[in-house]
Amino acid sequence: MSVLLKNRLSLGRIIALDVGRKRTGIAVSDPLKIIANGIETVSTGLLFDFLKSYMQKEQVEIFVVGYPKQMNNQPSEAVKYVEPVLNRLKKVYPAIPVVLHDERFTSKMAHQTMIDAGLGKKDRQNKALVDTISATIILQSYLQTKEI
Repeated sequence: MSVLLKNRLSLGRIIALDVGRKRTGIAVSDPLKIIANGIETVSTGLLFDFLKSYMQKEQVEIFVVGYPKQMNNQPSEAVKYVEPVLNRLKKVYPAIPVVLHDERFTSKMAHQTMIDAGLGKKDRQNKALVDTISATIILQSYLQTKEI
């Protein structure tokens, strides 16, 4: 069995978070860590309640957190919403690695995905759906660029 396949079969799923001031989009990998699936958007204030409940049912191997950057590669203003979540993840789940992944353009890509899927204007204005799709894009990008 290849090392890559052994790594994919080990431990648990990967969770991606698209953290915002009000809401956090959440996506999760399949058990083989090949495909990202959007699962939920929750109030950022309730994120750790959601994670606790989810992790009672599923084993989580890695947290991938979308990290907002500007075009010059410097952290954007939105980092102030992400940093407290990062710090708490590391404190509450010290055994689970937290990986930062560039989230530039994910909201734009999420909107384009919704258009391509044929969703109407009203559906495309659903910010919770945009956040879930953004988390899915972050995770899929991570899965494609990393040997897990």
